[in-house]
Amino acid sequence: MSRLLLIVDIQRDYFPGGRNPLVEPDAAADAASRLLSAFRAEGSPVVHVMHVWEAPDAAFFAPGTPGVEIDPRVAPRHGEPLVVKAFPNAFRETDLGDRLRAAAPDELVIVGMMSSMCVDATVRAAADLGYTVTVAHDACAAPDLAFGDTVVPGAQVHAAFMAALADSYAHVASVDDIV
Repeated sequence: MSRLLLIVDIQRDYFPGGRNPLVEPDAAADAASRLLSAFRAEGSPVVHVMHVWEAPDAAFFAPGTPGVEIDPRVAPRHGEPLVVKAFPNAFRETDLGDRLRAAAPDELVIVGMMSSMCVDATVRAAADLGYTVTVAHDACAAPDLAFGDTVVPGAQVHAAFMAALADSYAHVASVDDIV
């Protein structure tokens, strides 16, 4: 069975000191790095995704800023494709679909940031396109969110999105279980 690792938006603006820090991004990046090392060691394909927000008033991921850069722990190596996107869904208006059709994996393993936005949108799109998807839950991170007067802590946001994805869209497992 062939697997492809899809690393979504593990970029510096999501870390302490960045423009949109998440809850526990370093733990997620460390877990993603362990998974990336395992995929590289077995010779399995890896595709990196980077969100770039081109608007002049971009809140984060602005071109030319340190925050748009991929975290060094999961940075692409020579020959590993990088898909640049402008929307939460990594398939929208990118060549990701073409790249995946060419690689023809039996399974996509997805990690990244944010659990509640780009990871969610990309996992759902991949499943809707017929891919078998596994999400490494400990290699993803989410922000604290607010809805009206309710503040939802990032750990609960992450858990709710992983539970929803596990319900119908993906197998959700730890990096250790996937490796």
